[in-house]
Amino acid sequence: MVTIFRLGEAQPEFFASALSMAEASAILPDGAYTTLRTYGNGTRVLRLAQHLARLGDPAAPRCDPRFEESKVRAGLVQVLKAAGPGEARLRLTCANERLFVTVEPLEPLPETLYRDGVWCVSVSLKRPEPKVKDTRFIPAAQAAYRDLPPGVHEGLMVAEDGTILEGLSSNFFAVRKGVLHTEDERVLPGITRGVVLELGRGLLPRATGAVRLDQVGELSEAFLTSVSRGVLPVVRVDETTIGDGRPGPLTQELERRLEALVEREAEALIA
Repeated sequence: MVTIFRLGEAQPEFFASALSMAEASAILPDGAYTTLRTYGNGTRVLRLAQHLARLGDPAAPRCDPRFEESKVRAGLVQVLKAAGPGEARLRLTCANERLFVTVEPLEPLPETLYRDGVWCVSVSLKRPEPKVKDTRFIPAAQAAYRDLPPGVHEGLMVAEDGTILEGLSSNFFAVRKGVLHTEDERVLPGITRGVVLELGRGLLPRATGAVRLDQVGELSEAFLTSVSRGVLPVVRVDETTIGDGRPGPLTQELERRLEALVEREAEALIA
């Protein structure tokens, strides 16, 4: 079950419940949102300030950016207490100058996906406003997920020029000829994406652009990043196998580095 709270000056107020995050978004007014997860049995989060900053983007719809981090932290503590023990996935939605928190129990992906990698397919969909995490994109993304073939983990959005932009709910990275590629200008700048770019410094040179769909056969590795996935290896795009069909060494090293960073930097919601 998914529960929605409204954060205010006092205690968080119960707003509604839903069967899924997508259904919860349909209940709420349109707005900007950011998704994060907890660590340490629901007591720690990673880079909350960055998540709140994205809600204050001037291009974000119907959003008041004046949410104080200390008040949001206090509200999240109360929301997580109400949700019960265990890790949680949280969505903060800024709409009509109000801040809503949607919370659901976090179900980690099966370890087999990290061991064996996942299959992605290209889809004909793009974000209308690539830099803004806008709830109005969620219904289109959910429809695209429903249309994915069985066994496919993620849909990859492709630009008119053939560039692989990003996943429906993830960022996409590729290694081609020893160089790391990811789209910069036409995608949502995910928080986990930014962390992974930090962690990748010094491991491989960074390209100035992303790869095209017709270059997938030249890739030695590929992976997705998102808050819920972390670093997830991709071993197939459409009908083309990536490298030798197994997660590559860079992907695995970034997985390890991200886990270590979370252990070091995830902050307690209550100081």
